[in-house]
Amino acid sequence: MQDTIERQADQESRLERGKRVLSEIDGEAGEKVIDSLADIAPDFARYVLEFPFGDIYSRPGLDIRAREIATIAALTALGNATPQLKVHIAAGLNVGISRDEIVETIMQMAVYAGFPAALNGLFAAKEVFRDHV
Repeated sequence: MQDTIERQADQESRLERGKRVLSEIDGEAGEKVIDSLADIAPDFARYVLEFPFGDIYSRPGLDIRAREIATIAALTALGNATPQLKVHIAAGLNVGISRDEIVETIMQMAVYAGFPAALNGLFAAKEVFRDHV
């Protein structure tokens, strides 16, 4: 998957690349986030597509799976980004991260971000796992 992303990245605009990568990672959930910004901040929706997905996620050096593990860890540690954490937990499942790996990633954050952040992350994961088929 990463090789395909890198080859296509050479031929696409940041926006096109961002849309494609977001779709590959998050599927419908990511598209819903972008669509929900259309009436309030369409420029911000474009920025989300261009920078995180068009520039960062499509870089060589880490595969998508590793990037999602890092994202789940960071969002858990923030402790105040539960909606985004849920999207990225689902994305992690979409790119082949196991439920056990997600739980372990979140539990690891208790050491650095505290038990409340890890608990919130685990409860978010529980919801996503319940709804993810």
